[in-house]
Amino acid sequence: MPNEKKYAYVLHDNTLAISLFSANSRLFTKADIKIANYISANLNHFLQMTISDLANATSVSEITISRFCKKLNLAGLQSLKIVLAGADSVNTFDKNISNNDNCQSISHKIFQNISDGLNNTLKLLNFNALDRSALLISKASRLICFGYGNSATVCSDIATRFVRLGISCEFSADPHQQATLSACSTKDTLVLAVSYTGSSVDLLNNLQIIKENGGKIILITSHTLSPASKIADEVLIGVGPEVKNNSEASVSRLIHMAINDVLYTKVSMLKKETFEKNMSKMRQSIAKLKS
Repeated sequence: MPNEKKYAYVLHDNTLAISLFSANSRLFTKADIKIANYISANLNHFLQMTISDLANATSVSEITISRFCKKLNLAGLQSLKIVLAGADSVNTFDKNISNNDNCQSISHKIFQNISDGLNNTLKLLNFNALDRSALLISKASRLICFGYGNSATVCSDIATRFVRLGISCEFSADPHQQATLSACSTKDTLVLAVSYTGSSVDLLNNLQIIKENGGKIILITSHTLSPASKIADEVLIGVGPEVKNNSEASVSRLIHMAINDVLYTKVSMLKKETFEKNMSKMRQSIAKLKS
């Protein structure tokens, strides 16, 4: 959407940089975000730069860059270069699909991307935020799922599964219906939003209404610095290396589903008695549909 960038700085899609920056991004100032954006968009060039070069390129001071590195628990710019260069050299396999690839090559590349994304996400997931999110869901009397496009498929999966736990679940991928649900929300409403960029204007407007009405928001996204992240009560980050000839964030969709699997498993443990009772009823009901 043309208006998305007015809301916030957003990291470019360099998975290695995002994985490193996301864990401490809540400490970032606007200057830090500017540095993070530059590095993630120009990783190879950054590895050859001095601190003065980076300061000139980002229009920030050298002291700001040093403080940025310390927020990442690194001694300085050289340590940051070593981490990113080391991570980049672990896998030099070309994971971008070309028109000459056969199904075997395509399979290897897509599966490798999914594996890399899951491993990177595991390193940067905030497990305390996961625990808090699971607790919010377990206590919710009403759960609403918001998402568009690929994210809508994740939301559909969430709504289908959490209803087994005795939680009233609603799912909408329509902005107008979301606006209606948001307007009628209360302090007892819990929204689980899924958004790859976290910058959709319609989603931001609806989440802001939820917030104003006293509701709680859990966000699953790939961009922790997004405007939606600033509105949400809990933010769960999942990143996936997307292939260049595929404009859809298909790998991240699977990673967001994996995060949902963790939430669902934890909530089922918190609501063990209800879960076991409902699963028994569900199996009996489905059995009647089989010949």
